[in-house]
Amino acid sequence: MGKVTITINVDEEMVRKLREMRAREKVGKGFLGKIISQALEEWAERKDKEVVAKSLKLLKDGINMGGIISKRREDLHRR
Repeated sequence: MGKVTITINVDEEMVRKLREMRAREKVGKGFLGKIISQALEEWAERKDKEVVAKSLKLLKDGINMGGIISKRREDLHRR
């Protein structure tokens, strides 16, 4: 999969901290992009897990559709 360039706004203090970390760890160019990509991937995984958990809960609990008052055929199909 290819890479796409996007523009984001980040707090100046956060950028300063990240640049300090980059300098301490002596990592090369692209450090900010890599950690932002990683953070986005982790966020997307959490969201996917939340959706799956919510779906499983709905399957387990079911959806209240008002219920059936009577289950007898005669009551359902009065003539």
